[in-house]
Amino acid sequence: MKKVTLAITGASGMPFAIGVLNELLKQGSSVNVVISNAGLITFAQECGFKLSSNPSRCKQILITHYGWGNYAKQLSVYASQDWYAPIASGSSVDDVMIVCPCSMATLGKIAAGIGEDLITRAADVCLKERKNLIIVPRETPLSAIHLENMLKLAKLGVSVIPPVPAFYAHPKSIADIVDFIVARILDQAGVANNLALRW
Repeated sequence: MKKVTLAITGASGMPFAIGVLNELLKQGSSVNVVISNAGLITFAQECGFKLSSNPSRCKQILITHYGWGNYAKQLSVYASQDWYAPIASGSSVDDVMIVCPCSMATLGKIAAGIGEDLITRAADVCLKERKNLIIVPRETPLSAIHLENMLKLAKLGVSVIPPVPAFYAHPKSIADIVDFIVARILDQAGVANNLALRW
């Protein structure tokens, strides 16, 4: 199964991140999770409970809250300043990296090649090793700077997936809308799923 890095920044959209992580674990992927300091704050705001900046404690909270006990061996959590994490090295790069949600600050740093923390360093590794990098940017409206940064990454082969819902499937809940976006992210990661209506 795939080895995946999931980076969670401080942008809005935590249900997307949890949806992606849940599906990856269910399908047997090995997942390395990194959450920025701003991501921890936004997570508490949007999910209603706090994670820990301590990676071991953070992992345990996630496993307990979401009932992922059977997937514990597949899940690794790293601190945003852990330069010894394997995903910081090109010799140990994962198959795919997903930044979800991705703040405009993180997107800008990735586009500029600024690897100042584990998230931006791991993304830089994906680019230089020509691995699959998926960005889920969350901001509106978008400035010309945001658009130029996205175009720059798209030209490098990065999949840019703004979490834009579709209504042709007649979603009946927020969960349906989240599943639609998660399905699109997993499609780009090469992970089979049946979360959304297909034509």
